[in-house]
Amino acid sequence: MAGILIFIKKLCFSQRKYVILHVIYEQSMKKYVFLTLLTALLFTGCANEFNNIYKSRDTAYKYECAKQYFAMGKFNQAALLLQDVVTVQKGRSTAQESLYMLGMAEYNNRDYEAASQTFKKYFSSYPKGEYAEQAAFYIGQSLYESVPEPRLDQTPTVGAITAYQNFLDYFPDSNLRETAQNRLFKLQDNLVQKEYLSAKLYYNLGGYFGNINAGTESNYEACIITAQNALKAYPFTSKREDFSILIMKSKYYLAKNSTEQKKIERYRDAEDECYAFLNEFPESKEAATAQDFIEKCKKITKD
Repeated sequence: MAGILIFIKKLCFSQRKYVILHVIYEQSMKKYVFLTLLTALLFTGCANEFNNIYKSRDTAYKYECAKQYFAMGKFNQAALLLQDVVTVQKGRSTAQESLYMLGMAEYNNRDYEAASQTFKKYFSSYPKGEYAEQAAFYIGQSLYESVPEPRLDQTPTVGAITAYQNFLDYFPDSNLRETAQNRLFKLQDNLVQKEYLSAKLYYNLGGYFGNINAGTESNYEACIITAQNALKAYPFTSKREDFSILIMKSKYYLAKNSTEQKKIERYRDAEDECYAFLNEFPESKEAATAQDFIEKCKKITKD
């Protein structure tokens, strides 16, 4: 592309310069084509070399080649060879190293599910092994890398939290302790966000009855239950005020949409919730809303 740009620029000045640059450009293109062909041949040669190694029955040779591939950052080739030799390594002095290296090759190759399983296998086989601490950490780390966004199923998140907690229990003085704790906090934030999105969805659905199940009377009630359970599970979450706002508003609208038989009791409950909210968050952006709800509740309850 650079050759073409120079060609266009110089054409405006001299036909002679055009000829010289055109020759240079052609020579560059020939050099480029030559390098491309050479690269292709090298790749073909490398592929043939790997196939020969993979088909070899000499497991010691394959293992040494796997280590070389790993050192060069060719983790896919290293993993393929290691998968083929780890079972043979059992009982040998290289057994721990080969299994741990397989896990790291899979991890670096972004095959996180396979990596987590390999690290679990290592830790269960060698709980006091040379790489036990790193393997225990990378069980959680592998799951952490595959955690979905908060809106999706958070099963991997729960698995990663459990793995990090186990790591901290087994290795409380590890140099990786701070990293594991920070990962834990972030994963817990994911679970909190998941619960908040669920509670907010119930609140937004409001009086819609198409999705109500036998366990709740309305979406507002479902919102209250979801938000309260989240606060019990994560009392120090940074979204505490957000959950409290949903609870306060849902209790008011639940009362407003209740039958006459339940209305007075629920307005009183909503009023109490508003007072509790103002007590905990006096500077909240929803403080005026809470005050307004209190006045409206008093008109109904006559308290």
